[in-house]
Amino acid sequence: MSTESVTRDWDGLTIPTAGTYLLDAAHKRVGFVARHMMVSKVRGEFADASATITIAEDPTQSSVSATIQAASIDTKQADRDAHLRSAEFLDAETFPTIEYRSTGVKSRDGNEFVLLGDLTVKGVTRQVELDVTFEGVGRSPFGQDIFGFSASAEIDREDFGLTWNVALETGGVLVGKKIKIEIEGEAIRQA
Repeated sequence: MSTESVTRDWDGLTIPTAGTYLLDAAHKRVGFVARHMMVSKVRGEFADASATITIAEDPTQSSVSATIQAASIDTKQADRDAHLRSAEFLDAETFPTIEYRSTGVKSRDGNEFVLLGDLTVKGVTRQVELDVTFEGVGRSPFGQDIFGFSASAEIDREDFGLTWNVALETGGVLVGKKIKIEIEGEAIRQA
């Protein structure tokens, strides 16, 4: 186990040392929430997602590159998941990945940041700002340097060409336009 410090102080916050970190597949959730029938929420996640996070000497110069396998969508309901994979929604066969590439980082307050970036879904790219909370940094019992984070954003799915819907007899639509993105994870320093 290395005795080198895994942390440093920046603007009153203890953060990871500069380097490249990978999203830990065993400690992540890439999820979403959508309105259903105007009365409830459906939660889901993408089981297969990866990300490379490059922490710069100046943390506001850090970057993130993430890839989500569209076919790994899971809402715990097989028929709905098959429909979400179809051409009416994600078209996972034609567009197998959802991509996010950061374009900037803004420090907000304490451990709060805004990650600016380009989200590509179904071949359409739009800028999306993720509200990021830095959750902490340390060394695992296995000698791995890690840090934790959570992030969220709200997007309009129709901005990405995901326009399928059904009008309800009682008014409104089957699937809401606004989708809340929810991400939780740990990242591990690479040698």
